[in-house]
Amino acid sequence: MFIICLVWGFTFVAGKAGVSEIPPMLFTALRYLLLSLLLFPFLQIVSGQMPQIIFISIAMGSAHFSLFYGGMSIADNVSSIAVATQLGVPISTIMSIIFLNEQVGWRRWLGIAMSFGGVVIISFDPAIISERLGLLMVVGAAFIGSAGTIVMKQMKHTGVYQMQAWIAVLSWPPLIALSLIFENNHVEVLQNASWMAWGGVVYTAVGASLIGHAGMYYLLQRYDVSVTSPLTLMAPIFGIMSGVIFWGDQLGVRFWIGGGIALFGVLIIGLRKREVAHAGNVL
Repeated sequence: MFIICLVWGFTFVAGKAGVSEIPPMLFTALRYLLLSLLLFPFLQIVSGQMPQIIFISIAMGSAHFSLFYGGMSIADNVSSIAVATQLGVPISTIMSIIFLNEQVGWRRWLGIAMSFGGVVIISFDPAIISERLGLLMVVGAAFIGSAGTIVMKQMKHTGVYQMQAWIAVLSWPPLIALSLIFENNHVEVLQNASWMAWGGVVYTAVGASLIGHAGMYYLLQRYDVSVTSPLTLMAPIFGIMSGVIFWGDQLGVRFWIGGGIALFGVLIIGLRKREVAHAGNVL
């Protein structure tokens, strides 16, 4: 889990390096195109579940990462993005209450309130206040991704690489089309992209997806969600560290207060997940 979170944490810096030179929709399309080539052998029809897979591919693929990398491209502070992405945990919890009829006690409601409240505090940090649009886009990405997670939780007999292969294959064609419509100078951008930008494409595809998600799936098959979920909080911590060390993020007092409250809220939610641990095997 330490290795997985370290890989995920550096993804924020790698992604930021990529979208600083390559437009976000084109960057995301390139990531999924590379992932499609790597995972093509795992592309198999899932009988009776293709409509769900198409929805998951849109929600957790093209739509989610277009907003995520779009927000990252206009936000200078990588650390704030690393914390804001954690809102996917309370949003998923709320959706599980609505759509899966899961029961949530007062402690998890407290964790949900702390998570959202912490991000609100971060948004008023003087170093972040000019980046609210980027944070809002990342929160929107977390919401859409959470919707895909809820559908994914109800699926069975689908391997992690099989699911990622479909997400990749169904994501890059519409992203290429949208990029051609809304983004410009594609040939010039690709010709002038530095090794850091191309490294961002490779790292997000191989590191975040093939290593991070596959490793997480391996652990979820063997340990309770209540064990693994709290440990994923190392990822935003590594993300903050990477942002400070490699990207030069300047963090104010409100960031540390808000970030601490938000991450502690996520920890509370994770620690109270034992009653729904059986759902973790399909993430």
